[in-house]
Amino acid sequence: MTSRTPGPAGTRPDELQLRRAALTVGLRIAVAIAVMVIAVIVAAAIYMLYLSHHPDVSRQDPHSARVYVESNDMLKAMAVAGLAGILAAGAIGWLSARNAIRPLGRALELQRRFVQDASHELRTPLAILDARVQLAQDHVAAGTEAAALLAQVRHDTAGLAATVQELLLAATGDPGSADAEPVDVNDVVAGVTADFQDMAAGRGIRLEFVHTGSPRVRIQPNSLRRAVLGLVDNALTHTPEGGRVTVTAMSRGREAAITVADTGTGISGIDQDRVFDRFARTSEPSPGNRRSYGLGLALVREIAVAAGGQVEISSTGPRGTTMALTFPAVP
Repeated sequence: MTSRTPGPAGTRPDELQLRRAALTVGLRIAVAIAVMVIAVIVAAAIYMLYLSHHPDVSRQDPHSARVYVESNDMLKAMAVAGLAGILAAGAIGWLSARNAIRPLGRALELQRRFVQDASHELRTPLAILDARVQLAQDHVAAGTEAAALLAQVRHDTAGLAATVQELLLAATGDPGSADAEPVDVNDVVAGVTADFQDMAAGRGIRLEFVHTGSPRVRIQPNSLRRAVLGLVDNALTHTPEGGRVTVTAMSRGREAAITVADTGTGISGIDQDRVFDRFARTSEPSPGNRRSYGLGLALVREIAVAAGGQVEISSTGPRGTTMALTFPAVP
């Protein structure tokens, strides 16, 4: 495997986040110490004012040596000492926070380097696989079942290559979502639904796609595909044989919405807010004794949030569950 060292574009996002985290921790430490210093100064000032108004209290021991200092001078000295203490606290907090977060920075750098290397090395075998599929297509008569299967394999290979490219761009800190062109939601959702037809038929589930209007969103096409794929896969997983999964794409005001409705037994045994957490598990089995939501729905939420959208559970119950994926619509 060829080793690649992250460049400035790859390390800068992590460095900025770590610096902000260190600054936040340092400020919190400094504020806490500053409050303590101020409290001590105020207590000392109150005590001095009390003694100045009650001279008899300070003369209870006639044999003790005393030094008399003007209260104004003392207060000024205390203020200067307090300010110095606060500045020192800030410096100590900043250095402590940087030292504490440094191991996290090394871990993030190793993680980013691994993703970069893995994504880079996967591109070559995927390109070879695509070339071999094209070669096989040249030896198969057009219009046959084998030709259709090879075309599907090449389509899936292209989707995997696009996913690898997204990982590589994300690892370099440049996901490129701002430069994404508007995407036709119907085309993407229809493609995902078609990809799952064989799987749904094998499980005895009816998979349907319905669309209203022509919604468009600004997102990388493969990212939208992966998000819809995650919702449909989850619905098929939790729908029993003989059930139905309906995928709907629609325009809803200034939003583009994609809903996936199944006829499963609904979500139970887990807080609905936790369904989109990584490896969330229910306490009650679903069809096939599957009780884990794995990474699928967590990745759906990450994709939606990155594109300015959201995913939520619209409804769930004994008759099924409906999940909605929404994005800001574009003309």
